[in-house]
Amino acid sequence: MKRLLALAGLFIAMFSLSSANPVKVGADAPLASATDHTGAVVNLADVYAAQPYTLVYFYPRADTPGCTAQGCSLRDAYTVLTEKGVAVVGVSTDSVAAQAAFRQKYSLPFTLLADTEKVVLKAFGVGSTFGFSSRQAYLIKDGKVVYADHKGSTKNQADDILKFLATAD
Repeated sequence: MKRLLALAGLFIAMFSLSSANPVKVGADAPLASATDHTGAVVNLADVYAAQPYTLVYFYPRADTPGCTAQGCSLRDAYTVLTEKGVAVVGVSTDSVAAQAAFRQKYSLPFTLLADTEKVVLKAFGVGSTFGFSSRQAYLIKDGKVVYADHKGSTKNQADDILKFLATAD
């Protein structure tokens, strides 16, 4: 019985970790810093200030099928996104080395943050199950969240952002 109660407690704890309160549209853009794929510290406030829009997208694990599809979707639309003033930042709890290898393997042209301390995840309220990020995406403009995808698309992530941008201005 004690073992069953312990397992039930673990199960409840897992779901409480995965049900964080994600940032909503209209909220202030979360301010946080993390190390990127090169080992440099990136302050999101600086990224927000550099372009009209910043897409911060979260994925569970580098070089897995869904995360690769999501990253490649954004890679394939990167020229169009940047022409529309969008800086792209990917975030997972992977190590700097894993992020660098993922970025190189798939020729991802944007910054990948190695949020091993989960600082960025917590700032955005991104759920974490078994220590991984959940798949979500946020578009920031003028210091505010203007778009939130709490389910995070895989192969259609770029299309979703471009559709939003087509109606935003």
